Amino acid sequence: MPRLMAVLAPLTVSLVLGLWGIRREGSSWRDEAVTYEMAHRSLPDLWRTLENIDAVHGLYYVLMHALFALFDGGLVTLRLPSVLAMAAAAAGVGLLGLRLAGPRAGLLAGLAFPLVPVVQRYAQEGRSYALVCALVTWATCLLVRGASRPCRWLWAGYAALVLTASLLHELAILVLLAHGTTLLLAGVPRAAVRGWGVAAGCAVVGLIPLAAFSMRQSAQVDWIGGPDPIELLGFVVLALLGIVSARTQVSAKGPVTLRMLALPLLIVPTVALLLVSIIKPLYVDRYVLYYVVGFALPAGAALDRALGRLRLRDRSGPSRARLLRRAVSLTATVVVLLGAGVFLRSPQSRVDDVTAVAHTVRESSAAGDGLLFMPSRRRVWTLVHAYEFRGLTDLALDQDPVASHTLYGTEISADRIRARMLDSRRIVAVHDPTGEPFDETAREAVKRSTLRAHFEKCSTREVTGAEITVYARPGRC
Repeated sequence: MPRLMAVLAPLTVSLVLGLWGIRREGSSWRDEAVTYEMAHRSLPDLWRTLENIDAVHGLYYVLMHALFALFDGGLVTLRLPSVLAMAAAAAGVGLLGLRLAGPRAGLLAGLAFPLVPVVQRYAQEGRSYALVCALVTWATCLLVRGASRPCRWLWAGYAALVLTASLLHELAILVLLAHGTTLLLAGVPRAAVRGWGVAAGCAVVGLIPLAAFSMRQSAQVDWIGGPDPIELLGFVVLALLGIVSARTQVSAKGPVTLRMLALPLLIVPTVALLLVSIIKPLYVDRYVLYYVVGFALPAGAALDRALGRLRLRDRSGPSRARLLRRAVSLTATVVVLLGAGVFLRSPQSRVDDVTAVAHTVRESSAAGDGLLFMPSRRRVWTLVHAYEFRGLTDLALDQDPVASHTLYGTEISADRIRARMLDSRRIVAVHDPTGEPFDETAREAVKRSTLRAHFEKCSTREVTGAEITVYARPGRC
């Protein structure tokens, strides 16, 4: 029974946390809006779009298209796969901990995993990152099994899981660096190394066509600058805690120890991505989200050892001071985690809120008003609640996203944008918050210069991640 609980309890806790507030007060953010809209395109339209952009997420969009065809439950359908995937990942963490450190360590590792705030965030996000994390976790389970009992079918399963994860997001392939490091440190039998090498090679070869094709679309990640300080700090904190926790000595039933498995998984993929980012900025923590598994495993082992020590001390009877310290520590931990959990389920937890933008545009506008998106990629805010923008004239739009087989549509020339603006009496501008850098393209420059020269600002309303400003001809506000 303890062995079964090491898997079932983490799965259940993760599932409960994932379902808690899954609609996030009806809000969604720009990346989820893209998922929703792409999943609702016909397969021919989706295919033609992927030829132009976002091929790296193509498999995920196809899966979501099939799911929405079966059940179109809006935000619940959008996020449910991530909830289930993260629950599967938590179960996998429990199983890994069970095999490497025993039932109680496995249980504690599996329970620690879904409590990490970054895990809770992506468990409720309509993107592929939770699915990738689950596939990598279970591939790691097969790695541990194969290191001690090499089997052709087991390595075939490993290759299939790694390849599927990488087809969902190419940077999942970095897990091979972590797994290779583990096998090197463990000194496993040659048969196991050969089996892993063949499986890893098959995964890499299977990914090459997508990687080669998506390189032509590399401009879509030009938005990535240097590492986000908050994301990087989160990784550093978990890495340090994981390294400290990994000092705990635990016995292993096979050649791979918990420390040999966890630390490479925790550190290697992220460090590799940071090194690549020196040449081409690519570091975003969610791209290597599975590093959290490398934190949860030693954390569970450390907690297991701490509980064992407490039991030995308590045989003589715990003192009131000791009980008070434990109560305070437990209460503080619960308060911090609960506060983080509540925030992550609020609209303010994401960089923007497409629902709030759409509602605010409707409240601020009147039929016949002109509409501008500044920059043009912020047209993404229309993808989920397009009905809120009816009656408005998109002054810069040439072809909408579906017709143009793009994510945000295409725009007319700068001269034509200016002419359309001058024919309007009122314009509702939907733009980034004050202080964000401007796009310096001719189209974006003409939008700003025409508004300054020929219109006056009537009102501005701020919502999460956006501002909606109403402009009118002088004296017409």
